[in-house]
Amino acid sequence: MTHKEFRGVFPYLVSPIDERGRVRDAVLTRLVNDLIGAGVHGLTPLGSTGEFAYLNREQRHRIVEVVVQATRRRVPVVAGVAATTIADAVEQVKAYEALGVDGILGILEAYFPLTEDGVVAYFTAAANATALPVVLYTNPQFQRSDLTLPAIERLAKVDNIRYLKDASSDTGRLLSIINAVGDRIRVFSASAHIPACVMLIGGVGWMAGPACVVPRQSVQLYDLCRAGKWEEAMRLQRSLWRINRVFAKYNLAACIKGGLELQGYEVGAPLSPQTPLSEAGRGEIKRILCDLGALETASVAG
Repeated sequence: MTHKEFRGVFPYLVSPIDERGRVRDAVLTRLVNDLIGAGVHGLTPLGSTGEFAYLNREQRHRIVEVVVQATRRRVPVVAGVAATTIADAVEQVKAYEALGVDGILGILEAYFPLTEDGVVAYFTAAANATALPVVLYTNPQFQRSDLTLPAIERLAKVDNIRYLKDASSDTGRLLSIINAVGDRIRVFSASAHIPACVMLIGGVGWMAGPACVVPRQSVQLYDLCRAGKWEEAMRLQRSLWRINRVFAKYNLAACIKGGLELQGYEVGAPLSPQTPLSEAGRGEIKRILCDLGALETASVAG
């Protein structure tokens, strides 16, 4: 796929793994097809909702392979690359490019704290390993070494680093990033932000797990924002925000997988030692999905 500007709704896909550690290819393929049918603009395997930190190399590779094959070039696939070393990151970038992905989501895992120079060196090396567009991923809640604004400004000078997905929940930080590098790096929201608000200040969409369970509603919200119908958009956003709040209350992967199980996708439990969704959490998600019409849509699409 020739690179076109990434924008719109990119669900962070779950990683369906069976009890023997094998990827559930058929389940993942069905989810990909249904999400594309719902109108999403791209797909992101191995994001946070994809539990990348709990998967081995073979599982990660197979997930990307299945998603690329199932997508059949209908929408761009932006695969997550997460590593603690530059060598590992470069190896993953090249492997996923060979599988046919359309972009890379760069994630930095760190045990020891890194200097700004170290952070910049990591993302620069990953980007230089490919001609594909790169999305920087910043999530200060979970990452030991975060991307500061000065680091982002430096990385904006790398030709194929073109996007940033921010999960800080600090919308003021997003506006600062857009003001500083908005002509070179486009910003995607995360579920930690209010997507409509991010669109209002200049964002180009959102990459987030909740879009897996409410894809049609997410696309509708994006379309309203793009059309500048802000009053309608905020009515829908207020309704959808309930799902973000319940996901913040429980384990993210457990919530998305629990919601998908309710919709008929046998994606399995979150990978150990994460705790499966409680009955209370399952009931809460079920009520919200019913209110949003998401369970009805899934049963028809299934």
